[in-house]
Amino acid sequence: MPRGVAIPELRQQLFAAVERVIVEDGPSRLTGRAVTREAGVATGLLYVHFANFDDFLVGYAVDRAFQISGEVAGLPARAGTGTVAGNLSEAILATPLRVLVASTRLLAYRPELTANVEAVLGNGNAGLQAVERAAADYLAAEQRLGRVPAGVDTAALALAVVGVLHHVALTCDAGPPAGTRIRQVLTALIDGFPAAAPS
Repeated sequence: MPRGVAIPELRQQLFAAVERVIVEDGPSRLTGRAVTREAGVATGLLYVHFANFDDFLVGYAVDRAFQISGEVAGLPARAGTGTVAGNLSEAILATPLRVLVASTRLLAYRPELTANVEAVLGNGNAGLQAVERAAADYLAAEQRLGRVPAGVDTAALALAVVGVLHHVALTCDAGPPAGTRIRQVLTALIDGFPAAAPS
C-alpha cells in the first residue's frame, strides 16, 4: 500500500486478519507482525489505532462480543414461532462461524481479556456469555408457552447450548461442516426434551 493512501475500515481489516491467523495458525501465533502481514498493511498501522498489541486484542474482543450479543439479542422475541432448535441455531449462526471460532479461541487462550471486555460492555457480555443469557431467556419464554416442558431447567439447558458452541469452536475449523454440526447437536439436545402432547 503506497504511503499516504487511506485504508477504509482499517480496524475491521485488522480484525478480520486476526481471525484468519487464529483459525488457521492458532492464537499462540498471534503477533502484531503476523496480523499486519495477514492484513497486507504496514506493521506500524496497527499502532495508529491501538496503544499496543494487547490493546488491539481487547479492541477485537470487544467488537466481536458486541457483534455476537447483537445477533442473539432478539432471540427471546422468537418464542412461539418456528421450532425451538431452529430458532436457537439461526440466532447463534447469524454470527459468522469464523467470528465465533476465533473469539472463543482467543478468550480461552487469553482469559484475562474477559475482564477487559466486561469493563467496556458490562458483566456477562464477554465471549459467549451473551449467548447463554439470551438462550436462557428464550428457553424460559418457550417454557411459558408450553413448547419446552415445565420440568426442564432452562438455565442449565442454555449452558449446554453454549457448551456445544465452545466445544465446536475449540475442536473444529470454521467451515460449513461446523455449522451443520452445531445445528445437528442443538436439534438433538432440544429434541431430548420434547414438549408434552396437547391433551
